[in-house]
Formats: sequence, structure tokens, C-alpha cells
Amino acid sequence: MSAIMVEFGTTRDGDMAARVGDLAYIAIPLDAGFSVASAWRLSRPLHEWNRADVYGAECSVSDHQAFRAYVGDIALHVRQREALGRIETVHPISTPWGKSQTATVYAPGIVFHSTAGHGGFKLDRMRNKAMPEALRIAGGWYEEDGDWARVAAGYPDLFTYREQASADRILRDWCPDAWEAIHGRALAPGESFSRERDEFSRRHTQDWVVISARTTASPPGYVEVIASLGGRRDASPKRAFLVPGEDYAHRGRHGFVIDPDRHGEIELSPR
Repeated sequence: MSAIMVEFGTTRDGDMAARVGDLAYIAIPLDAGFSVASAWRLSRPLHEWNRADVYGAECSVSDHQAFRAYVGDIALHVRQREALGRIETVHPISTPWGKSQTATVYAPGIVFHSTAGHGGFKLDRMRNKAMPEALRIAGGWYEEDGDWARVAAGYPDLFTYREQASADRILRDWCPDAWEAIHGRALAPGESFSRERDEFSRRHTQDWVVISARTTASPPGYVEVIASLGGRRDASPKRAFLVPGEDYAHRGRHGFVIDPDRHGEIELSPR
């Protein structure tokens, strides 16, 4: 693997920062921990950087040690990616997402295409045939948002360990049947977002589940919510409730279930 330069320092704003090759990161303080914002090709010295130089939030970390660990993980990913020897080229072919503008050859027969608005992998006939049946998509096109994970699971040696971990998470969460087929075991409770979501829906088909919410000034400390049976947005009727803010703050990631004994119903008003 090539030597990727990793540099740590402090920005003009006093924030911890790091450079990994062409990648730049700043740890911006939050109420608890730090938000990791990034940029590309900041050529100036780290002490001249400021928060206006970066954008977005890749993740949050608990402290400076965790920020260093995150940057170290990125550095390893970049080293592994360079060692894989992917080839950047141009293959001006038609894709399901438009005309290919740039292409990255991962291996013969496995090419990632980028278009003006989207992208994804194209596997040739032999490469697609060699994919595990549970992962294979007829035609060999695998879009970049989720289906790319199928390619990474089918050809793990062509991806960095960080990419492999991301692909595994995507398959667990959104394609649990495929994940179980290639791993030969059932996912345990809590290992798949979509499985949890489906189980939540089954348990609460006849419960009132919140579909929208807003804070209210009267009475203070409450959240005004609208709920439907099972949390189905197309369901009718819908009902409105006042929920204590401390209750709503502990809502689960699949929805908030109304407790009729605790959450008072109010008149449903137009929004």
C-alpha cells in the first residue's frame, strides 16, 4: 500500500482538523461531542482553515480521540482503495440512469458508471452469472444507492474493508433475505432495520401511531401530534393528541405509539 499522508492540527477557529491526502476534516463542537465536516483539496495549512471551508456532516464523534480514530479509519480505507488499482476511464454508453460520463473499472467486467444525476455498476454476462443467486439482478445493472452492496458482497476482494462493512450493513437492513441466503443463518432480532420495522408494524396494526408532530406553545412542554391506525399515512380517520415532550423525546426509530391513558386527544385542526 502507498503511504497516505495523515496530518492533524488546529484551525483558525480552534477546532481540531485533519488532512488525509486530498481529504479534509474538521471536528466542529456540538452540545455533546463533535460533528465531523469535510471538504476536498484544501491546500492551505491546517491553521488557516475555518468552518466555512467544510460542508455537510459525515458523522458525529464523542471526543478528539474518536475523531483521530475516525480519520485513521479513513486513511486505511484510502490506502486499501489505492492498492486495489481501480482504473478511471470513459465508457460513453447508455445506462438506466442516462449516458455514462465517467467510469471506474474495478476489474474486467465490473465497471461503475457515473451519469449527470445517478450511477451504478454494470456487470457483464459472465460476472453477473457468477454472482450468488440471492444477490444477482437480471441484466447486471446495480444502482449506487443500495444495489452496489450486492456487488460488494458478491466480489468482496474488489472492495476495501470499510466498503465491505457498509455493504454488509445495507444488506442486513434492506435486503435481509439475501443476507441470510449468502450467510446461511437467520438474522437475530435487532440486526435488521427493515425486519424491525416490519415487526413494529405487525405489533401496532390496531394502535394509533404518530405520522406527524409539531411543538406547541400552549400548553408549554407538549407536542401536538397526528396519528393513524398502524401509522399508515393513507389511513382514515386520523386523530390528534397532546403528548408530553419528555415522552416524545423517547420515541423509537420506527414510530411513536399513543397511550390513550396518558396522551389526551384534542380536536384535529388543519395544517
